[in-house]
Amino acid sequence: MSRIALILLLAVALLSPPPPNKSGPRVAGLIAVTAQPLALDSSDPARTLLGPLRYLGGWALRSDHDDFGGISSLRAMPDGSLLALSDSGMLLGFTPGKARGFIAPLPVFRAERNWPGWKWDSEAQAYDPATGRYWVSFELIQRVCRYAPGYARVEACRVWPAVAAWPDTGGGEAMARLPDGRFLLFSEYAYGPGGVGTDVLLFQQDPADRSSVPPLRLSYRPPQGYRATDAVALDHDRLLVLNRRVTLHEGFTAVLSLVKLPPLRAGAVLVPRDIARFAPPLLADNFEALALSRENGRRILWIASDDNHQFFQRSLLLKFALPDDPGQ
Repeated sequence: MSRIALILLLAVALLSPPPPNKSGPRVAGLIAVTAQPLALDSSDPARTLLGPLRYLGGWALRSDHDDFGGISSLRAMPDGSLLALSDSGMLLGFTPGKARGFIAPLPVFRAERNWPGWKWDSEAQAYDPATGRYWVSFELIQRVCRYAPGYARVEACRVWPAVAAWPDTGGGEAMARLPDGRFLLFSEYAYGPGGVGTDVLLFQQDPADRSSVPPLRLSYRPPQGYRATDAVALDHDRLLVLNRRVTLHEGFTAVLSLVKLPPLRAGAVLVPRDIARFAPPLLADNFEALALSRENGRRILWIASDDNHQFFQRSLLLKFALPDDPGQ
């Protein structure tokens, strides 16, 4: 396959809705997951350092289940497992090194149970450790929903006018919940206020609650040619943002950036500082998911890729040790 043909396929995969489900009714169950170990740098298999990150391992994940893949967001669980959301509204649970995982559709309202899986293009999730609740951002239907602990049921959803105005496949691509309970929701393609960067909405309250006040519009100035695909709060005033680009020359590349938050008021601009770049010969694919955890007292950063359910892409999972101050 020529490079131009490959890039065209990648562009179609990025801009199109997720493919229809092949497996009929979507049900919860156990799945087999294989994890092939990978070197960070194919030209130097011993390499472990990438900017402030120390590589602890990486895997190409596979499963025979039709709905496995499409990983768009990630959360590290207290038991060491990972909980991912796919771009067709599926929960995927797995642990590197273990052959068994699980898969389950996100709970939906009764009136929406017959909607096709591709309509549930879940792109980002956030979590409140105090209540155990989750929030999920959906493209295409352009809504934010709140879920009970353990994703037991959907509690509330809301479509905000500012989100509905975003492109269908460029909506709420990344979402971060700050320690004080505010939420940042990043559009992938919509311009920010005054045409600066891309649009970011700051929710002072629960974005799924109908009584919440309208969000403030901010903007995010991504690295040149890149778009934000996920974000996670390091603390009260710092974010890590994952950014993606696809070009004829390099295919998929990604940049991990650190953002020092300015005073968050209408019109504020979030300016990233790049701390790591993923491009060949390093592992590089359609990276869309970030998660943080703690392991033996050190902070762990997880990065996962969305294979778009395409044969020419992979579901990659990378694990790094992250210093407490990655900006140094």
